[in-house]
Amino acid sequence: MQTSNFIGELVGTLVLILLGDGVVANVLLKGSKGENGGWIVVTTAWALAVMCGIFVAQKLGSPDAHLNPAVTIAMAVKSGDWSNVPSFIAAQLIGAFLGATLVWLMYLPHWSITEDKGAKLGVFATSPAIRNPAANVISEAIGAMVLVVVSSSFSSDLPNGFAPYLVGMLVWSIGLSLGGPTGYAINPARDLGPRIAHAVLPISGKGNSDWAYAWIPVVGPIVGGVLAALFLGAFNI
Repeated sequence: MQTSNFIGELVGTLVLILLGDGVVANVLLKGSKGENGGWIVVTTAWALAVMCGIFVAQKLGSPDAHLNPAVTIAMAVKSGDWSNVPSFIAAQLIGAFLGATLVWLMYLPHWSITEDKGAKLGVFATSPAIRNPAANVISEAIGAMVLVVVSSSFSSDLPNGFAPYLVGMLVWSIGLSLGGPTGYAINPARDLGPRIAHAVLPISGKGNSDWAYAWIPVVGPIVGGVLAALFLGAFNI
């Protein structure tokens, strides 16, 4: 089987979600050895998940390793080339769904002993600390802007293979500093793909998938990505 941008984005995003949603399951689900591990554990593992996803995506044929529709759209706005946008986003959403499905299988005995329906949804999708749609969109937009602007600032002269470590550290910083209001989706695929998985999988004792909020971690990061692209373009970066 040949590698390709599509395969790289799909499998890279799968790894991102498997490890990222996996740590949330480890911390939130009853009976897990990581139960109540806390925010530092979650943000650290998400950072490492991003790093691992980038390495896998690059190895399997996607050298840019976006793993995020907001980044894909931001790069299209910046370059004017929209040719890869549909296939990249499709791959990212499929990969995110499959990664979330593997998390469900990984923690299969734990769903039935976890009574908190919100915790079960929290394994798959983000939710706000204070539900305020305007503020929540702003929070997601700012997080995505930081992701795109800072990652675009990394020098192209970096040693080969070093950039994924820096992106992981960037995501760690975003989580620690900006993740409190909304859980820092900063990635439409990261939230939407697993939220769909939560809706369709036979998860024991699950509640609803909170579709009333679902548009925010999609629209917010895309708005932030576009604004970041315009900002970078203004400085010819």
